[in-house]
Amino acid sequence: MSERPAIRHVVFFSAKDPADVARIIEGLSLLADIPHSDVFEVRRNIRDDALSGEADVVVYAEFASFEALTAYKAHPLYQESINRVRPLRDLRIAADF
Repeated sequence: MSERPAIRHVVFFSAKDPADVARIIEGLSLLADIPHSDVFEVRRNIRDDALSGEADVVVYAEFASFEALTAYKAHPLYQESINRVRPLRDLRIAADF
């Protein structure tokens, strides 16, 4: 049986303008260069859910510990990603479990 990650980090984003989804993905992809996650993905939502279509982009990451997640959020690339994405996004919903 494989060991489960200590923390899973999931964030959903919607674009103010659908034309900016690719730019949002590009800005969020900066986060992949932060060394603290064990798994990191940025994906466009395929919108296959009939009950919910708000999210355009999903970020999924796994961390070995809460300390690793905290270090990830303290990295300068995290703030750079925020600076690029915040003006383009409408909705942002994050969950850590």
